[in-house]
Amino acid sequence: MSVRRDDKANPPLGPATARQRRSWRVAVAVSRFNEAITDNLLACCLEELQAQGLKDSNIDVRLVPGAYELPFVANRLARSRRYQAVICLGCILKGETSHDLHIATWAAIGIGQIGLATGVPTLFGVLTPNSEEQGLERSRPGPRNRGKEVAQAAIEMIHLVKRGV
Repeated sequence: MSVRRDDKANPPLGPATARQRRSWRVAVAVSRFNEAITDNLLACCLEELQAQGLKDSNIDVRLVPGAYELPFVANRLARSRRYQAVICLGCILKGETSHDLHIATWAAIGIGQIGLATGVPTLFGVLTPNSEEQGLERSRPGPRNRGKEVAQAAIEMIHLVKRGV
């Protein structure tokens, strides 16, 4: 099966959508655990949302203790119906036991279920690196920053929802 992108169904973003984006509201839930990494993710996420035309006053940031708490807070934010998207940022470092796998599984499933249950795009920006060094590398400003990537995905998902997908 071949897949063809239909540019008429997904036209490039133009001036009208840039004006619309100024009124969009986005919530960002951020884990405080592994703060050096999550601070970088948050900074690049906010920078990208603003670069995409969202007003700073329409971006709400909520800090949570760790990645395990992200689904709870994201659920409350999505169910409030105040936001067009909810972004979750965190970092779960691989440890000596399987604890990191349990936290990562819960975070991924919980965050995914929120979007399905509420119809509000809820995005997974949680890193699961093998080391702090890998986490810092993936969170540094630049094209591979997961905070920036998830902000771009949030904008795209909002567009899709607004188009009735």
